[in-house]
Amino acid sequence: MLRQIALTALALLPGSLAQVSEGFENGWDQSAWPTYAPDCSQGGKVTLDTSTAHSGKNSMRVDGGGGYCGHIFFGTSKVPSGDVYVRTWIKASKALTAAHVTFITMPDSAQGNKKHLRIGGQNSILMFNRESDDATLPDLSPQGVATSAALPTGTWQCFEYHLGPDGTIETWLNGNVVAGLTSKPGVANPNAAQWQRSSIKPKVTAINFGWESYGGDTNTFWYDDIAISSTRVGCT
Repeated sequence: MLRQIALTALALLPGSLAQVSEGFENGWDQSAWPTYAPDCSQGGKVTLDTSTAHSGKNSMRVDGGGGYCGHIFFGTSKVPSGDVYVRTWIKASKALTAAHVTFITMPDSAQGNKKHLRIGGQNSILMFNRESDDATLPDLSPQGVATSAALPTGTWQCFEYHLGPDGTIETWLNGNVVAGLTSKPGVANPNAAQWQRSSIKPKVTAINFGWESYGGDTNTFWYDDIAISSTRVGCT
């Protein structure tokens, strides 16, 4: 009942805020959540999974192949102008490795045509990656790696992030701040030197959930209870 009230409240908010709240309990609406695989698609697959969910009975399953063309995502272009907050419950079948991978990709007009702001992993930890200059947040030094976190496997995790119009990036895992995935204008971060060399302020036009590997890594990810808002939604 409380979940239904919350969803109704979101639906009543002004359309300009581009509120999105989706648990896939009515199935996968492919017109609202189309697949996304720029340039090529070989081996990746997106399906509605009725056997596991964070809440209810359904979630979205992504079986990601190895190599760039094994990528596949599903997503939405309903993105708020200004502040963008994203919350998804996520479950990974295998741990992040030393290889570079992406599980959320966002076309970013601030970087130029066909360039993306990406969230994924490398060196076994969570990180942001800016496609235009391949900068990472945090720096992948031992000190930078220590400020991030691994993504636990086999259980549902609450992953949140915030993109501010001033270039701010904030990230939370299960409600806890991930210091290494934080960057704010005018605030020194010794482990974000690579990221903060650029004046680019992300302006994403879509948010896509899935898998992209730049080596041979494969994985299966599940996504559920996705929320996209102009204010933080949180894990509850």
